[in-house]
Amino acid sequence: MDPHWIQPVTLTGGHVILEPLSLEHLDGIKEAVKDGELWKLWFTSVPSPETAEATIKTALELRENAGWMPFVVREKSTRQIIGSTRYCNVDEVNQRLEIGYTWYSESFQRTIVNTECKYLLLTHAFEKLAAIAVEFRTHWHNHKSRAAIARLGAKQDGVLRNHQKGPDGMYRDTVVFSIINLEWPVVKKSLEFKLKR
Repeated sequence: MDPHWIQPVTLTGGHVILEPLSLEHLDGIKEAVKDGELWKLWFTSVPSPETAEATIKTALELRENAGWMPFVVREKSTRQIIGSTRYCNVDEVNQRLEIGYTWYSESFQRTIVNTECKYLLLTHAFEKLAAIAVEFRTHWHNHKSRAAIARLGAKQDGVLRNHQKGPDGMYRDTVVFSIINLEWPVVKKSLEFKLKR
């Protein structure tokens, strides 16, 4: 029996399907990252076609050892893999988690995809897992991500200065946002309004 707080689950919306990530998704992930050559963005960590397999294996190890839950994102009508996301930095004792490691093929950025993915993940976190807080973190220089997180209804908690050292040796300032359980009903209503437009 799986002892983890977060159990594998497939989340289905009107436009996307989130399913537990596995090595069977490797070819689809490789194709998805080519749309926009996302790995070339210096302020985010998206796998390249060459590093995709190692990235999936690391995500699955974190699932096994730390209770994280990685997902692949499919476009519902075509079943095409268009991105990935995960529950990470899981704190089961305090019922907190982060939604992160999110990326989408360039063709699906600034569409309904991100709003619906976050709606599905947040609904599951607050209504099934009884999370008390869900965090989002992003690089200080990732202005698109910061704006997208704010549009969800998350509030900025602060900035972790010199938070992480990147592969290039440069330090990253990390912007932390969160939504707490008491805010979820209003955030949910706002997201549902956006999804109907």
